[in-house]
Amino acid sequence: MSRIAPVSAPYSDALQQRFARVVPEGLRPPRIYRIVARNESLFLDLVDSGHLGLTGLFDREILPPRLRELIILRTCVAAGNDYEWHLHVDPGLSTHMGLSAEETADTRTDTPDPGLWTSAEYVAIELADALVHRIDVDDVLYARLREHYDEPTLIEMTQLIGWYTIVAMQVALAALHPKP
Repeated sequence: MSRIAPVSAPYSDALQQRFARVVPEGLRPPRIYRIVARNESLFLDLVDSGHLGLTGLFDREILPPRLRELIILRTCVAAGNDYEWHLHVDPGLSTHMGLSAEETADTRTDTPDPGLWTSAEYVAIELADALVHRIDVDDVLYARLREHYDEPTLIEMTQLIGWYTIVAMQVALAALHPKP
């Protein structure tokens, strides 16, 4: 159970239309979507603005899917968001995005194994940790990031980390547990 009960069917016409835009046909909207939909106007705005779409939250299709998924999983771990981590991993989304079972498991470790990741991926992990844990990027980390990513990409990555930190806050408020 969660502190905030998800909206349940039958949904308002507006919610039904938005759920149809962001959830594959035949699937039930995830609990986190239905909890955020308790504030219907906010949920409608997330969908209408394009921040939430069929491929997920803040997917502008700029970052490669594997990198995007790695950043999401590591942000979930850094923010203590087991619910969202499992929402990505349990149905195989992370595998579909190109992460192996070993890599996925490694996202949950205190110190990921640099041997499993390219140097660009490993520094992306470090970015998620730095932003979530300290809300800081020191000059050394920034220089290492710039070896692999241009400024627009770093801004995109930071926005993604921010969005999934917001999700962690919503999950904490609602007291959602890993069973999606």
